[in-house]
Amino acid sequence: MRTTLTLDDDIADALKERARLLDKPFKQVVNEILRRGLSPAPEERRPVIEVKAICSGLRPGIDPLKLNELYGQLETEDFLREQERDRP
Repeated sequence: MRTTLTLDDDIADALKERARLLDKPFKQVVNEILRRGLSPAPEERRPVIEVKAICSGLRPGIDPLKLNELYGQLETEDFLREQERDRP
């Protein structure tokens, strides 16, 4: 199909330069670029990330049986701080 198309100067220059570098006719380069732009984008392949879990345990001196107790103390402190903040 023959048609008239008005291109911005920078686009026309880039197409002419690409045609020159590829040693292809201007018409062929324009058609290839338009085809590429109109075709659906291929699904991007994301790199596969493998996560390996290691058993590091707790730091020495931390008693796992007292973690709930620690959580309770922290929760109580937060509650008391909020109560003090809310007082007039």
